[in-house]
Amino acid sequence: MTDDENRVAGLLLAAGGGRRLGGRPKALLPHRGRLLVEHAAEVLRAGGCASVHVVLGARAEEVRARAELPDCLLVDNPDWERGMGTSLRAGLDALAGTGARAALVLLVDQPGIGPEAVARVRRAYRSPRSLVSAAYDGVRGHPVLFGAAHWAGIAATATGDRGARAYLKEHADAVERVECGDVAEAYDIDTEADLTHLE
Repeated sequence: MTDDENRVAGLLLAAGGGRRLGGRPKALLPHRGRLLVEHAAEVLRAGGCASVHVVLGARAEEVRARAELPDCLLVDNPDWERGMGTSLRAGLDALAGTGARAALVLLVDQPGIGPEAVARVRRAYRSPRSLVSAAYDGVRGHPVLFGAAHWAGIAATATGDRGARAYLKEHADAVERVECGDVAEAYDIDTEADLTHLE
Protein backbone atom coordinates (compact mmCIF):
# COMPACT_ATOMS: atom_id res chain seq x y z
CA MET A 1 0.00 0.00 0.00
CA THR A 2 1.44 3.38 -0.96
CA ASP A 3 1.63 6.31 1.44
CA ASP A 4 -1.25 7.98 -0.41
CA GLU A 5 -3.40 4.86 -0.16
CA ASN A 6 -2.75 4.95 3.58
CA ARG A 7 -4.53 8.29 3.58
CA VAL A 8 -7.86 6.98 2.33
CA ALA A 9 -10.15 7.44 5.33
CA GLY A 10 -13.31 5.46 5.86
CA LEU A 11 -16.42 7.58 6.38
CA LEU A 12 -19.44 5.74 7.77
CA LEU A 13 -22.79 7.53 7.61
CA ALA A 14 -24.78 6.16 10.55
CA ALA A 15 -27.00 9.03 11.68
CA GLY A 16 -30.42 8.05 10.33
CA GLY A 17 -33.41 7.64 12.60
CA GLY A 18 -35.05 4.71 10.81
CA ARG A 19 -38.34 6.54 10.23
CA ARG A 20 -39.77 3.66 8.15
CA LEU A 21 -38.57 1.20 10.81
CA GLY A 22 -40.76 2.72 13.49
CA GLY A 23 -38.09 5.16 14.62
CA ARG A 24 -35.40 2.56 15.28
CA PRO A 25 -31.99 4.02 14.38
CA LYS A 26 -30.27 1.74 11.89
CA ALA A 27 -26.97 2.01 13.74
CA LEU A 28 -28.51 0.12 16.67
CA LEU A 29 -30.03 -2.78 14.70
CA PRO A 30 -28.54 -6.19 15.55
CA HIS A 31 -26.58 -8.07 12.87
CA ARG A 32 -24.37 -11.12 13.30
CA GLY A 33 -24.24 -10.75 17.05
CA ARG A 34 -23.38 -7.08 17.17
CA LEU A 35 -24.76 -3.68 16.25
CA LEU A 36 -25.01 -2.71 12.59
CA VAL A 37 -22.76 0.31 13.20
CA GLU A 38 -20.04 -1.97 14.62
CA HIS A 39 -20.35 -4.31 11.64
CA ALA A 40 -20.09 -1.46 9.11
CA ALA A 41 -17.11 0.17 10.83
CA GLU A 42 -15.28 -3.17 10.79
CA VAL A 43 -16.06 -3.56 7.06
CA LEU A 44 -14.26 -0.26 6.38
CA ARG A 45 -11.31 -1.33 8.53
CA ALA A 46 -11.08 -4.79 6.98
CA GLY A 47 -11.31 -3.18 3.53
CA GLY A 48 -8.08 -1.30 4.21
CA CYS A 49 -9.15 2.16 5.41
CA ALA A 50 -6.41 3.57 7.61
CA SER A 51 -8.84 5.51 9.79
CA VAL A 52 -12.60 5.37 10.23
CA HIS A 53 -14.88 8.34 10.98
CA VAL A 54 -18.45 7.51 12.04
CA VAL A 55 -21.18 10.15 11.74
CA LEU A 56 -23.86 9.75 14.40
CA GLY A 57 -27.24 11.49 14.75
CA ALA A 58 -30.37 9.71 15.97
CA ARG A 59 -29.90 8.58 19.59
CA ALA A 60 -26.20 9.39 19.31
CA GLU A 61 -25.64 9.12 23.05
CA GLU A 62 -27.10 5.61 23.10
CA VAL A 63 -24.94 4.59 20.14
CA ARG A 64 -21.86 5.96 21.93
CA ALA A 65 -22.80 4.07 25.10
CA ARG A 66 -23.63 0.72 23.48
CA ALA A 67 -21.41 0.44 20.41
CA GLU A 68 -17.84 -0.79 20.56
CA LEU A 69 -16.05 1.36 18.01
CA PRO A 70 -12.36 1.21 18.98
CA ASP A 71 -10.07 3.63 17.17
CA CYS A 72 -13.00 5.25 15.34
CA LEU A 73 -13.51 9.00 15.43
CA LEU A 74 -17.16 9.69 16.27
CA VAL A 75 -18.70 12.76 14.65
CA ASP A 76 -22.02 14.20 15.84
CA ASN A 77 -24.45 15.57 13.28
CA PRO A 78 -27.03 17.69 15.13
CA ASP A 79 -28.87 18.28 11.82
CA TRP A 80 -29.33 14.58 11.00
CA GLU A 81 -33.12 14.93 10.67
CA ARG A 82 -32.59 17.11 7.59
CA GLY A 83 -31.20 14.17 5.63
CA MET A 84 -28.09 12.26 4.64
CA GLY A 85 -26.57 15.30 2.94
CA THR A 86 -26.00 16.89 6.36
CA SER A 87 -24.17 13.76 7.55
CA LEU A 88 -21.95 13.72 4.50
CA ARG A 89 -21.07 17.38 5.09
CA ALA A 90 -20.36 16.75 8.79
CA GLY A 91 -18.11 13.83 7.91
CA LEU A 92 -16.15 15.71 5.26
CA ASP A 93 -15.76 18.66 7.65
CA ALA A 94 -14.34 16.29 10.27
CA LEU A 95 -11.85 14.89 7.76
CA ALA A 96 -10.57 18.33 6.72
CA GLY A 97 -7.15 18.94 8.21
CA THR A 98 -6.53 15.26 9.07
CA GLY A 99 -4.16 14.65 6.17
CA ALA A 100 -6.66 12.30 4.49
CA ARG A 101 -6.40 12.40 0.70
CA ALA A 102 -9.76 10.74 0.08
CA ALA A 103 -12.93 9.67 1.88
CA LEU A 104 -14.38 6.23 1.21
CA VAL A 105 -18.06 6.53 2.10
CA LEU A 106 -20.18 3.60 3.29
CA LEU A 107 -23.79 3.66 4.51
CA VAL A 108 -24.63 1.87 7.76
CA ASP A 109 -27.76 0.27 6.30
CA GLN A 110 -26.08 -1.77 3.55
CA PRO A 111 -24.78 -4.91 5.31
CA GLY A 112 -24.55 -6.79 2.02
CA ILE A 113 -21.47 -4.70 1.19
CA GLY A 114 -18.37 -6.25 2.72
CA PRO A 115 -14.62 -5.67 2.89
CA GLU A 116 -14.01 -6.97 -0.66
CA ALA A 117 -16.05 -4.18 -2.25
CA VAL A 118 -14.44 -1.57 0.02
CA ALA A 119 -10.98 -2.83 -0.91
CA ARG A 120 -11.73 -2.72 -4.65
CA VAL A 121 -12.96 0.86 -4.48
CA ARG A 122 -10.02 1.89 -2.26
CA ARG A 123 -7.49 0.36 -4.64
CA ALA A 124 -8.87 2.54 -7.46
CA TYR A 125 -7.63 5.66 -5.63
CA ARG A 126 -5.01 7.51 -7.70
CA SER A 127 -4.90 11.09 -6.40
CA PRO A 128 -6.92 13.69 -4.46
CA ARG A 129 -8.82 14.22 -7.73
CA SER A 130 -10.10 10.63 -7.78
CA LEU A 131 -13.84 9.94 -7.96
CA VAL A 132 -14.64 6.24 -7.68
CA SER A 133 -17.90 4.36 -7.32
CA ALA A 134 -18.78 0.74 -6.81
CA ALA A 135 -21.05 -0.56 -9.57
CA TYR A 136 -23.56 -3.38 -9.62
CA ASP A 137 -24.13 -4.68 -13.15
CA GLY A 138 -22.85 -1.31 -14.31
CA VAL A 139 -25.20 0.73 -12.10
CA ARG A 140 -23.47 3.15 -9.72
CA GLY A 141 -23.82 2.36 -6.01
CA HIS A 142 -21.91 2.34 -2.72
CA PRO A 143 -19.27 2.51 -1.47
CA VAL A 144 -17.97 5.65 -3.15
CA LEU A 145 -14.59 7.34 -2.88
CA PHE A 146 -14.19 11.11 -3.00
CA GLY A 147 -10.71 12.56 -3.42
CA ALA A 148 -10.10 15.57 -1.21
CA ALA A 149 -10.11 17.93 -4.19
CA HIS A 150 -13.86 17.28 -4.50
CA TRP A 151 -14.89 17.69 -0.87
CA ALA A 152 -15.80 21.38 -1.04
CA GLY A 153 -17.88 20.89 -4.18
CA ILE A 154 -19.67 17.89 -2.70
CA ALA A 155 -20.39 19.71 0.57
CA ALA A 156 -21.84 22.65 -1.36
CA THR A 157 -24.33 20.42 -3.20
CA ALA A 158 -25.15 17.78 -0.55
CA THR A 159 -28.75 18.49 0.47
CA GLY A 160 -31.60 16.42 1.87
CA ASP A 161 -31.23 12.69 1.32
CA ARG A 162 -29.38 13.08 -1.96
CA GLY A 163 -25.89 13.26 -0.50
CA ALA A 164 -23.38 13.48 -3.35
CA ARG A 165 -25.77 12.38 -6.10
CA ALA A 166 -25.98 15.79 -7.79
CA TYR A 167 -22.20 16.24 -7.71
CA LEU A 168 -21.54 12.79 -9.13
CA LYS A 169 -24.10 13.34 -11.89
CA GLU A 170 -22.47 16.63 -12.80
CA HIS A 171 -19.03 14.96 -12.90
CA ALA A 172 -20.18 11.64 -14.39
CA ASP A 173 -17.35 11.55 -16.94
CA ALA A 174 -14.76 11.66 -14.14
CA VAL A 175 -16.26 8.83 -12.07
CA GLU A 176 -14.44 5.51 -12.32
CA ARG A 177 -16.84 2.62 -11.79
CA VAL A 178 -15.53 -0.53 -10.13
CA GLU A 179 -17.73 -3.59 -10.60
CA CYS A 180 -18.58 -5.19 -7.25
CA GLY A 181 -21.68 -7.21 -8.09
CA ASP A 182 -19.73 -10.47 -7.76
CA VAL A 183 -18.66 -9.75 -4.16
CA ALA A 184 -21.44 -7.59 -2.68
CA GLU A 185 -25.19 -6.93 -2.64
CA ALA A 186 -26.28 -3.29 -2.46
CA TYR A 187 -29.65 -3.63 -0.72
CA ASP A 188 -30.73 -1.11 1.95
CA ILE A 189 -32.34 -1.79 5.33
CA ASP A 190 -35.17 0.73 4.97
CA THR A 191 -38.40 -1.04 5.92
CA GLU A 192 -39.64 -3.80 8.23
CA ALA A 193 -39.54 -6.23 5.27
CA ASP A 194 -35.84 -5.49 4.78
CA LEU A 195 -35.02 -6.72 8.30
CA THR A 196 -35.00 -10.26 6.88
CA HIS A 197 -31.54 -9.41 5.47
CA LEU A 198 -30.13 -9.09 8.98
CA GLU A 199 -28.64 -12.16 10.63
